[in-house]
Amino acid sequence: MEEVRLQKFMADCGVASRRKCEEYILEGNVSVNGKVVNELGVKVNPVKDKVEFRRKQIKPEEEKVYILLNKPIDYVTTAKDQFGRKNVLELVKGVKERIVPVGRLDMYTSGALLLSNDGDFVYKITHPKHEINKTYVATVIGNIENDKLHMLEEGVEIEDYITKPAKVRILKTDSEKNISRIEITIHEGKNKQVRKMCEKIGYPVRALHRTKIGNLSVKDLKIGEWRYLTLKEIQELVK
Repeated sequence: MEEVRLQKFMADCGVASRRKCEEYILEGNVSVNGKVVNELGVKVNPVKDKVEFRRKQIKPEEEKVYILLNKPIDYVTTAKDQFGRKNVLELVKGVKERIVPVGRLDMYTSGALLLSNDGDFVYKITHPKHEINKTYVATVIGNIENDKLHMLEEGVEIEDYITKPAKVRILKTDSEKNISRIEITIHEGKNKQVRKMCEKIGYPVRALHRTKIGNLSVKDLKIGEWRYLTLKEIQELVK
């Protein structure tokens, strides 16, 4: 069998995304045939080589699994959490395969989250070059003004980068409660990006929900519910 890069092999085994697996390698958490590997570029033979992650042998998952979850708030999206907080993997009961979250939603954001054990799928969904849209509904403090929306549409400076142009529309304003509800569609996925974008234009986020990934919607899933993706849905996401 043809040799593959170690991080790809790990991702195919359901350990994590390729980029996260690269971090694990550099941290010295991976060994090949009993020897610790702490540099990138190493290739392995999936049939002959023995690969261990944190001293446990890993093998490619036989059946690929693709799941859409409507994530509740107060759940973290890391495979393991050092603080013992509730984990999204606890919600996906009855799945025997070792799956990982595809990207992240912060603890206080609800909505669409994909989980899979297909490393290539995880890579294609999370890598910015594939520009897969993510749609959010944000409830913000204040009655938002159109000129502020234009700022989001054109891109705003956050920390050390300028966001790509976003699609934005007002869904509702409530003068009495002093809140607005807006829909924001982006294809980037930087840490807490939507929250930071809204804060930048002067409207802090009170609640945030991701409604869609690509054309995948969670409108038919209750909070905390999940389902398997259809073959057509998978193909549309990675086309």
